[in-house]
Amino acid sequence: MLLGRVTTSRDSNESQPTNPGESQIPNPKSQLSGPDESQIPIPKSQVSGPGESQIPNPESQVQDPRVPHPKSRAYAAWVTVCLVWGTTYLAIRIALESIPPLLMGGIRYVIAGSMLAAILAARGERLPGPREWPYLAVLGTLLIGFGNGGVVWAEQTVPSGLTAVLVATSPFWMTGIDAMLPHGERLTLGRTIGLVVGFCGIVMLVWPEIHVDARGRGFLGGVIAAQIACIGWAIGSSYSRRRGHVSAKDENVLATAAFEMFFGGAALFIAATIHRELGALTFTPRTAAALAYLIVFGAVVGFAAYAYALKHLRVATVSLYAYINPVIAVLLGTLLLHEPFSARMVVGASVVFAGVALVKAR
Repeated sequence: MLLGRVTTSRDSNESQPTNPGESQIPNPKSQLSGPDESQIPIPKSQVSGPGESQIPNPESQVQDPRVPHPKSRAYAAWVTVCLVWGTTYLAIRIALESIPPLLMGGIRYVIAGSMLAAILAARGERLPGPREWPYLAVLGTLLIGFGNGGVVWAEQTVPSGLTAVLVATSPFWMTGIDAMLPHGERLTLGRTIGLVVGFCGIVMLVWPEIHVDARGRGFLGGVIAAQIACIGWAIGSSYSRRRGHVSAKDENVLATAAFEMFFGGAALFIAATIHRELGALTFTPRTAAALAYLIVFGAVVGFAAYAYALKHLRVATVSLYAYINPVIAVLLGTLLLHEPFSARMVVGASVVFAGVALVKAR
């Protein structure tokens, strides 16, 4: 549940989505995905898309047939993002079988951030300096602490697939919060209709379970936690956009992601300590494997693939992962965890996605 606005000359009118569940490199102006993995702002300078004006080098036009074309590798990276971030909801659900939620998020992101920073340092990449740490700490707390922390907390009582669909409502919060801020983008009739449609979809998805919750299942608390995750992501994205990027134009997006993961994980560690989760930590082979998957693939590999795809593909193409992730999460939750699946869920999710499309429409 893990980057700023990315635009190229070709994509200047398209916004980058992200999601708190697991897609956590959020694009500050993006309104498609939420607190999953894509929640780390991407500096504009890091993206050199095919639409940029460049003077071609004649020698560079010769492509060795034995070497995969950059676009092929970029599409492979995009597929990796879709698959990996779509499976993180399942992995979170499994890890929660023996690992407390806040502590699990803290362990995951402190280790992942440290690993990524160590890899980049070994490659000689520039890492953010102490003057940038306060800004990155705020972003990490909002995007990962609240964003991913809310998703993990929600999955204690909400099925993993349904959590992924609820996380897809982040654009609604982003639109509403931005409209309330000074100089924010005002709501249009189309976006207002999109918000209403999306809200109807959410009610359709959760109302029967909320009714049952009156008998003590805790489902409503999980739904609220998922929406807190979306709000944290939306506020963090807005803060990143308005605050601007602190580093020079040669800033490394993965280095920024590494420090935000570390600070966000540290915030979750503090919350876990306050919540007295440290004494409840236990591992089984199954939960340890799920946590290792979340660290290595969900965070390190997922972020690296996302950054590579953004560098070589159109923003609109990469952003499609935000629609694919919930589908993968629902399928895996149904097939492997035997989570409930019904026609009502299909219709409700479709209504939510229709609302997202209306909110995103220009």
